Amino acid sequence: MYFSPRRFPRTLVFLGILFFSSVTQAQDEWSWSGRVLDASTGETIIGANIIPVGMTRGSSSNGYGFFSMTLPEGEYTMRVSFIGYTTREFLLPLYKNQNTNLELQPAVVMFEEAATVVGERSNRTESTDLGRESVEVEQIKTLPALLGEVDVLKVIQFLPGISGAGEGNAGFYVRGGGPDQNLILLDDATVYNASHLLGFFSVFNADAIKHVDIIKGAMPAEYGGRVSSVLNIALKEGNSKEWKTTGGIGLISSRLTVEGPLVKDKSSIILSGRRTYIDILTRPFLKGGAFEGTGYYFYDLNAKANVHLSDKDQLFLSGYFGQDVFNFSSADAGFSTRIPWGNTMASVRWNRILNDQMFLNTGITYSAYTFSFMAGQEEFEFGFESGIKDWSGRSEWTWYPNPRHVIKAGVDYVYHDFIPTDFSARSGDTEFDMGTSEQTFSHEAAGYVQDDFDISERVQIHTGLRWSGFWHVGPFIRYGMPDPLNPLDVPTPIQYSKGDLVKFYNGFEPRVALRVKSGRQASFKAGYSENYQYVHLTSVGSSSLPGDIWLPSTDRVKPQYGRQVSFGYFQDIGTERNWECSAEVYWKDLENLVAYAENSLPDDNIGNNVDNNLVFGEGSSYGLELFLKRRLGDITGWLGYTWSKTDRQFDELNQGIAFPSKFDRRHDLSIVVDWRLSEKWRFGGAFVYATGNSLTLPVQRFIYEGRITDVYGERNGYRMAAYHRADISATLTPSNRKNKAIQSTWTFGFYNVYNRSNPYFIYFSNEGDLQNGSLDLQANQVSLFPIIPSVTWNFSF
Repeated sequence: MYFSPRRFPRTLVFLGILFFSSVTQAQDEWSWSGRVLDASTGETIIGANIIPVGMTRGSSSNGYGFFSMTLPEGEYTMRVSFIGYTTREFLLPLYKNQNTNLELQPAVVMFEEAATVVGERSNRTESTDLGRESVEVEQIKTLPALLGEVDVLKVIQFLPGISGAGEGNAGFYVRGGGPDQNLILLDDATVYNASHLLGFFSVFNADAIKHVDIIKGAMPAEYGGRVSSVLNIALKEGNSKEWKTTGGIGLISSRLTVEGPLVKDKSSIILSGRRTYIDILTRPFLKGGAFEGTGYYFYDLNAKANVHLSDKDQLFLSGYFGQDVFNFSSADAGFSTRIPWGNTMASVRWNRILNDQMFLNTGITYSAYTFSFMAGQEEFEFGFESGIKDWSGRSEWTWYPNPRHVIKAGVDYVYHDFIPTDFSARSGDTEFDMGTSEQTFSHEAAGYVQDDFDISERVQIHTGLRWSGFWHVGPFIRYGMPDPLNPLDVPTPIQYSKGDLVKFYNGFEPRVALRVKSGRQASFKAGYSENYQYVHLTSVGSSSLPGDIWLPSTDRVKPQYGRQVSFGYFQDIGTERNWECSAEVYWKDLENLVAYAENSLPDDNIGNNVDNNLVFGEGSSYGLELFLKRRLGDITGWLGYTWSKTDRQFDELNQGIAFPSKFDRRHDLSIVVDWRLSEKWRFGGAFVYATGNSLTLPVQRFIYEGRITDVYGERNGYRMAAYHRADISATLTPSNRKNKAIQSTWTFGFYNVYNRSNPYFIYFSNEGDLQNGSLDLQANQVSLFPIIPSVTWNFSF
């Protein structure tokens, strides 16, 4: 859009008058605010709807349960609702500003009544959100899972536009983006590696999770630092009414959660832990074999406390620690190795109700991800470590001037400490000098403002603007790259002292979303966003692994930049809106992507910079997403389908010709069903179909200097066989469980129920004889999981 210099000031004045006239509070208007709480636990409820009966506009509770609305003086019948809770209606005389906490009772209904329980209005047609989904934690627990391990990341991959890289690969991919392009938040702390066991399980214990929200479209200005998506996970706050214990015992792991009040209705705490016992179970079977001495396990711990400092102030303390550990030892060879990797996170957040219209949330967080390798034989020991550490601060202010506006503004700051690779070696008491690791340091900051504005009953607009900046600072040594024509001609390294500025990047990131209602239960939406990403994940292989290296933008590596445009149609179906459907199309453009150069491997980072091995390119992705969901009734679930195309182009790769991304999926279909057959039995099922992964294959083989040499075809020019799988589960709730001190359920499941051999990777073998000219190259597929049964006993008391 073009604005002439003469008209631009008048446009700003007009928009300013329109904005301030719409947010100014009249003298005969009053504000009503408070928090929405679960009456049984005291936990805040996120996303509850508070609406005056007979009006179309209202308010919804934010991530801390807070709501506010300003209305003309008078009496109103208020309706407060949220799915899974009994809707509450009451008379509100509004003749002054008021602050009230609202409690909702969990809905306890007989099986026959389940289909008639009506929760909240569907926000998919009411809001400006595109590509935004919330998944109920209780529904996640009922779906089939590998070996009975309930997995948040696996469930969100059933949603359109989100896919995994197959079994045994960490990360998830959103609308053609890579795993590093997803911002994963756990109570506002960044998670850099969200998977256990190379991607088979996620680091999130479902028993400790309160809310799961993913944004794959035009993200609001309050989020930044990534170009593809936001996965926002909130931990439970703990039961402030009574002490409770829940847990489960499965085939490979057990979990336990304890929560309760420190001071009833004033403060609470929740502690949750999980550990596998794969190492213990497999040890007897490995004795005397080639894998004797091999062990693997993972564990994670969650802790959270919240304290009501006053009627207006609340304090939250959250922590997470999780680790995978692989070890091997051989007494005969005198050799041992240990490979631990994992996350550590902590956050402190304080929120305050400034007045009846304003809410403030301020917090500091610490996040770290480390990967280590340690090996030794007799007296010799060798190892290396890589990782990233963040110290962050954030403050956000929310203003509810009237039901037509929700305005947010805030600032973010992150201090990054990157350790690409740090080597160590010793023999007995002798330490070897392995050189200086090129540890890098940087600052990242941002400020933003956004407004959700109801222009009319039919039209709502979300506008936001974010500014972000990135400072790469010393100490740092920039090693030059040798002249290709004269490899011995290496430039003199440039040394930066502590605090010296190496490179500065910044930019504005506009965000716009529009909703136009085309009927009482339907709407059209459009969105546009621009994002900068200043941290990068480098991977040599075709899949994301724990040892992949995070590195910052530098004087050589520019920040990634993404633009996304999306359009959608959303429709609620039925008088009670228990069905919803949508169709979305999107286009995404990415710049300054990073990849390792052809035939290169990660350098040891001694006397060199990791980014000297990188090449830079661009990419694009576009697609169509279809979604149909049944929200209420004895049978719920959804069907999602995605058609998409994702390309990458690097001048130094594939002769500069664009090639399919390894995240490219032409077709992706998922079906999820949750069937409550009776009070005793509940069944779950899931089916997924996806176009096979792209890969690069050899097309010729010849002999050069007595050695067999492969000639590879186009990069990612071939496809593995399609991936498809069906899983089923059944949950049994014993009778009369309410009369027992310990309440329990049994969950039985089958993963890959029809025993599909899905490709994990392909390797090549030689068939025939080289001497007589009959040598042939044969491709062989390796698959991981056949049909796998599982059983889990869940309990609470």
